[in-house]
Amino acid sequence: MLAKTKNYIKKQAFYPTSLGIFVNPFYIARKNLLRNIENLSDHFNGGYLLDVGCGTKLYEPLFNVDLYIGLDVAGGGHSDGAKYSDVYYNGKEFPFKDSFFDYIISNEVLEHVFEPEKFMGEIYRVLKPGGLLLITVPFVWDEHETPYDYGRYTSFGLNHLISKSGFKVIDQHKIGNYVETLAQMFSSYIYTVFSTENRYVDVLTSLFLCSPILIIGLILSKILPKNNNLYLDNIVLARRV
Repeated sequence: MLAKTKNYIKKQAFYPTSLGIFVNPFYIARKNLLRNIENLSDHFNGGYLLDVGCGTKLYEPLFNVDLYIGLDVAGGGHSDGAKYSDVYYNGKEFPFKDSFFDYIISNEVLEHVFEPEKFMGEIYRVLKPGGLLLITVPFVWDEHETPYDYGRYTSFGLNHLISKSGFKVIDQHKIGNYVETLAQMFSSYIYTVFSTENRYVDVLTSLFLCSPILIIGLILSKILPKNNNLYLDNIVLARRV
């Protein structure tokens, strides 16, 4: 029973169902991110895909490709033992030949890159002409994986960076609206303040303190006037020119 509960909570962390709101204090962010990535993954069929900054390859099941390669930097904000990377690199040059991949994805990574122009240059180099890039990056989020957290991107700043790097933006969305963002950040604050080393105590915090905040936030986001000037994440689908 405990094993099943543990596995359920683990799955709800990044693939939350509607009931996940009771055990995942980051439900709004993770649910919206999953939905948007899932919607754009339909553009990826067959071919070779590179997941840059793959971590544990969270979203690999969403992509129907012939070869899925995870690339990550050695060290960084997570221990190498916690990553599922197929290939590690030095944080500068990707160890692949030019125009090797049909697709590249990079989820919640760009904020950890100190030299984004060089990073985008490497993505451009190993992606085939006409290949697709799917990238997500936070706009509003607290510092994480410190000290390897270097920036936040507005929708305009991200569009400019991607466009000047040799890509044509096909689709771009802001993930989460103003009210959802406020609710998510308050839930994150409460969870962080009351966090312990006991995961079951933390689940109780999620259930009794965080989930009411998230539920009220989602209700108010449907009732109150829409405003998307404050949001959680950017998601962009672009094609290499």
